[in-house]
Amino acid sequence: MTFPRLLLAPALAAALLAAAPAIAQTPAKAAAAAPRAGTPSALVLENSKRILATLEARRAEFTRNRAALRQFVSSEFSQAFDRDYAARLVLGAHARGASDADIRLFADALADNLMQRYGSSLLDFNTRLQVRVKSETALRNGAIVKVSSEYLREGAAPIPVDYLMHKVGGQWKVFDVMVEGVSFVQTFRTQFDAPLRQKSIAQVAADLKAGRLQAGAGGGRR
Repeated sequence: MTFPRLLLAPALAAALLAAAPAIAQTPAKAAAAAPRAGTPSALVLENSKRILATLEARRAEFTRNRAALRQFVSSEFSQAFDRDYAARLVLGAHARGASDADIRLFADALADNLMQRYGSSLLDFNTRLQVRVKSETALRNGAIVKVSSEYLREGAAPIPVDYLMHKVGGQWKVFDVMVEGVSFVQTFRTQFDAPLRQKSIAQVAADLKAGRLQAGAGGGRR
């Protein structure tokens, strides 16, 4: 199983693009279902509303100016996603003994590669798509929270999208996204295991940066 292409881009590019404005409900049900302010679920909804609204309002500008799109997505990604921790998880055993500088180098190269490969597909993203936050589950005594949601599409089955989040400097950030049960961390850990057995983290990061190695479902060398 692989990530659906147009879900991979928003999920990894901005981390919280999966959630759209809440579904129309009766007032009583809406009040009961509304996430508490400051919770991971609330952040998913609030950030997503802002991001989706910006994508829609600036679609024409972003279509003309892809650099502006990349800057916008990169900024949102940096705010919402703990890229260094996610990179450590992707590296897995290869991260043991690695320096913080090498981890950051790999994290930045992976993020940049994803932005270049998938960023433009955000212009095709359906900003009218709705999502329902189904649950918020505390894991590891509350150190990690799993926010379970699902995309709601007209005439098609819902698509489950889950987020794993933890606190960084007092702020909840995403470190893994699961689309239809497929973890981006596990997907990329599998993809990069072979290259990392042959080269150093810095060398693999350089290959990603230069485009000699592509991140993503079915990614590989050109």
